[in-house]
Amino acid sequence: MPTISHAPDRGVWLLTTPRTSYALRVDETGAPCHLAWGPRLTLPEAVDLAVPLPAAASSFEGRPPVGEELPVDGGTRYGPPSLQVRYADGSRAFEWEPAGHRVLEPAPGRAELVLEFRDRLYPLHVALHYTVRADTDVIERRTVLRNAGDRHLALLRADSAAWSLPPLPGCRISHVTGQWSAENQLSRDPLPPGETVLTSRRGITSHHAGPWVMLDDGEASEEHGRVWSAALAWSGSWRITVQRTPDGRAGFTGGAGHEGTSVPLAPGEEFTTPVFAGLFTEGGFGAASRAWHTYVRRHVLPHAQEVAPVLYNSWEATGFDVDERSQKALAERAAALGVELYVVDDGWFGARRSDRAGLGDWTPSPDRFPGGLGPLVDAVHGLGMRFGLWVEPEMVNPDSDLYRAHPDWVLHVPGRDRTELRHQLVLNFARDDVADWAYGWLTRLVGEHGIDFLKWDMNRPFSEAGWPRREGAGHPGGDGPGGDDGDRGDRLWTAYVSNLYGVLDRLRADHPGLRVETCSGGGGRVDLGILARTDQAWVSDNTDAVDRLVIQHGFGQIHPARVLSAWVTDVPNQLTARTVPLRFRFHAAMAGLLGIGGDLTRWSEAELAEGAELVAAYKKVRHLVQQGDLYRLSGPHGEGPTVVQYAAGDGAETLVLAWRRGPRHGVPQLPVRLRGLTPGARYRDARTGEVHHATVLAEYGYRPGLAPGDWASCAVHLVRLP
Repeated sequence: MPTISHAPDRGVWLLTTPRTSYALRVDETGAPCHLAWGPRLTLPEAVDLAVPLPAAASSFEGRPPVGEELPVDGGTRYGPPSLQVRYADGSRAFEWEPAGHRVLEPAPGRAELVLEFRDRLYPLHVALHYTVRADTDVIERRTVLRNAGDRHLALLRADSAAWSLPPLPGCRISHVTGQWSAENQLSRDPLPPGETVLTSRRGITSHHAGPWVMLDDGEASEEHGRVWSAALAWSGSWRITVQRTPDGRAGFTGGAGHEGTSVPLAPGEEFTTPVFAGLFTEGGFGAASRAWHTYVRRHVLPHAQEVAPVLYNSWEATGFDVDERSQKALAERAAALGVELYVVDDGWFGARRSDRAGLGDWTPSPDRFPGGLGPLVDAVHGLGMRFGLWVEPEMVNPDSDLYRAHPDWVLHVPGRDRTELRHQLVLNFARDDVADWAYGWLTRLVGEHGIDFLKWDMNRPFSEAGWPRREGAGHPGGDGPGGDDGDRGDRLWTAYVSNLYGVLDRLRADHPGLRVETCSGGGGRVDLGILARTDQAWVSDNTDAVDRLVIQHGFGQIHPARVLSAWVTDVPNQLTARTVPLRFRFHAAMAGLLGIGGDLTRWSEAELAEGAELVAAYKKVRHLVQQGDLYRLSGPHGEGPTVVQYAAGDGAETLVLAWRRGPRHGVPQLPVRLRGLTPGARYRDARTGEVHHATVLAEYGYRPGLAPGDWASCAVHLVRLP
């Protein structure tokens, strides 16, 4: 069981997880201060850490910038604040005054500590929430802020939490960067002194950075060393500020929003930040990833224990040229391959013949589907497959009936141009009427047509993010809250995401069997917030198998294979023009949720037969990919093969996937040491029947048996003998 212990005479709190401890103290000034985050402690040991801070060596140093549980603006604090507030009289700062505490047990195996504070002068109340669980070392933190006065105030920055590390001889930061079709490029570099900011200002999680961070002492490897990491559960703009101080301390603070925006709080109003979850692990980056994967499967995803189906998507085969006849023909071929979920992508609705028109008019195109979607849905179901559909509910083309009827529904600033990206504008989901409209047509579409799956896309970021008042707005049933236009512009950034979550939550409550894939032009919106409401993620529009190995490597640092959608598409690849064998493409996609996106009408009989064989092979091992423990045995950037392993938690079986671009003469071809096996056991290769000893595989290594020549790949399934 997780425990929360208290030493009231010293103001010390100790949170205990299965393998770690987190300790904090409310000090003599009333401020919540960090004590420890790392290996297990007893309460007396944590109390030993509660020593007074040393006096500043100089009048210029101020309060140590790393160490408060939620660093605030004010006094002699000069580091990056987690909380900045501006009151109605224009003054700023926050002074901690303890107001109580609560220890809750909201569910078996789960405990929550709530520390309550208020400002000593102004009526702002702040509650720090900490949640621990019996089956994970992940600690969930969030902050609740309430305006208890009778005048408005603004939260200029309201982070969820700040995390502090112990003094280390060095410090290294791991995170991902990228761009469209090159997401999740892992960066692992020394943390420079000063402040490092990771952020998205785009209104979405973004392709360019991910809302998570890992820190280590610079010596951690895949299998060894201590790692401190955290991930933010938020699908809008976000910011994580990492700091390294001259005295060798490091820490970071993170939450929703970005510079230049604020969260307005009206009298009596409350703002709850998203969860910023943290994790300390020993055992290197691999152990950190496996702990995150288990946490996401158990406590984030709604249906993680389900076996995800093999999917077919029509986009690369048909583009916008979608009609009932051609989709039925594709569906028949897909079913013959062993596909279990057939998804019709863009082009099925309204006047959608290109990306220039039709977005917002979500009714089946009558000339392409004269009987509606029903005949196609019935045909797909009759073939033994589930039926899925692409939607983009947050977008509109100016050339659409919706925009002509409601031009005020988009993000815009009066008098300024409305910037189109991909010929579309962003609907203002912060408006309740827009969110209600989207929920209405979505629930009707799903209910009336028996839709099993939605691919929910969003193909552009925000611009001109204004929310001007209209006549009669600001009352119940209008477009949203009151306040001046400046307040509404600031509210937009959080209200948009909250209403997006609300639409998804209502839709899924209406249709419990519905499954949803998050997509934003590829991997532009993947985070723990959206994953709590969806079932899988489209990781990138780049389906090149070689590029995907790099993208999937970065993605898997935090996110499990259970959410990683990966397709087999045609060659030459549409983006890179690279040609690799069908088997290599399948093996790359088998490292996640296998999908097929090629034009099956152009596949030869030999390709169809090989594809069906590989689909069947994936179905035999997908439980290991989707639920097993990931071991990265060699990365995608070296001279040798890329090798990953998925092991059953009980060691009963394991899957090894290996890829090699091409051999280079004179470069050692080293064996890989398998992990997660039962010591002393023997394992049989399910394909060849060859038997291996676990001790040899784990201590002396295994050669996957890649064929000679370029673009070799293999999938080896090893099963423990009784």
